[in-house]
Amino acid sequence: MNRLPFIFLLVLPFLGIAQVNPNPTSENTATKVKKASPFSTGFYPVGFFDFDLKYLIKYNDQEGLRLGLGGITNERLSKDFRINGYAAYGTKDKKIKHSVGGSLRLNPDTKTWLTLQYRDDINEIGSAKFLTDDRIYSVFEPRLVNVTQYYSIRTWQTNLITELTDKIAGEVRFGRSRIDQILDYQFINDGITYDSYEIAEATASIRFSPKTDFITTKDGLVEYFDGFPKITAQITKGFSDVVDSDFDYLKLGLKIDYYVKRTDLSSTNFLLEGNLAVGDVPLTHLYHAYPNSPNKQEILRRFSVAGRRSFETMYFGEFFSDRLASLQVRHSLRRFEISEKVRPELVFITRHAIGEMSNPEVHQGISFNTLDQLYNEAGLELNRLLFGFGLSFAYRYGAYHLPVTKDNIAFKFTFYAKF
Repeated sequence: MNRLPFIFLLVLPFLGIAQVNPNPTSENTATKVKKASPFSTGFYPVGFFDFDLKYLIKYNDQEGLRLGLGGITNERLSKDFRINGYAAYGTKDKKIKHSVGGSLRLNPDTKTWLTLQYRDDINEIGSAKFLTDDRIYSVFEPRLVNVTQYYSIRTWQTNLITELTDKIAGEVRFGRSRIDQILDYQFINDGITYDSYEIAEATASIRFSPKTDFITTKDGLVEYFDGFPKITAQITKGFSDVVDSDFDYLKLGLKIDYYVKRTDLSSTNFLLEGNLAVGDVPLTHLYHAYPNSPNKQEILRRFSVAGRRSFETMYFGEFFSDRLASLQVRHSLRRFEISEKVRPELVFITRHAIGEMSNPEVHQGISFNTLDQLYNEAGLELNRLLFGFGLSFAYRYGAYHLPVTKDNIAFKFTFYAKF
């Protein structure tokens, strides 16, 4: 059964929220600030509790419909501590996932918070993230609809979150996790085969946004120009024999996001990212290049939602790496003036990735390729054709071009809206 119409109806209410374009244009340079809408912040306040909209409803291949409820207390309860949590139920796997935690404000001037969190949920294999990216709100993440490779995680973690200046955000995390496999995956390390394991790790992440500015309103500081470049660096250390953890490793990450706006209202966005892992790292904690092509043979069965920064022609689970570098470039032309309400935008896109895997034979049960040669795809988007909807086309070429032409093509829809 083709699930696309069902998924389309499911995500339609959220897509505009998920893909708000953060880049400033001549149409939004006014500094007038209104009270934030729930559709831009992602929270719906009810008394002393802010309901988090991103937990309400999602869909993925593992859980089916994921129905949930969650949020965080606000200043009506206390300015100095917060309580947060969520619960979600998957209609396909029939399992409840949940999280609960609390935060204590240590310094209001630097917005420094100390948090403690417990989480029992699932994660996508290879989806290593930067801690400071968690602050970027997204109700619906398009590529998650088609993800098929997950693992189960139960984790305790404590975070220290701070803003060193109004342009530098930092976060430090210490955590201990129990990992259980959903797929038939085994990791071989020092002659021992692991399908479940304990991980203890410490992570430090810093994000530098030198061109981000703020104005002061009655609601406090409000970011009114989300400027570029943005530079994010992260280091993670895994410890063996600490609280019964199994593996010792080191992971490094660097991301540079640079945006160029021109007087003719065209713009170009460059995203350069590199990741490196050394030591005893299972596949669950390595890297993929954020693929977004469902594993279907027919083009129309792969028709889904294009992501903002994913590889649209790369199939889920196709590549994993312990060293990975990627470059993505988006060039947007000035919007066409067809009518007052119809102003489409043409975007040209090129994406490239290269990586390596030191010892692929230690990862058993999951078949994958390595990115030893350069992966290339090029595409275009015609956005905001009607009611925010548009179309996306991408083509894979170069070293990883597939023998059957249609397998190299990705054809999807996009949705962009502003609130």
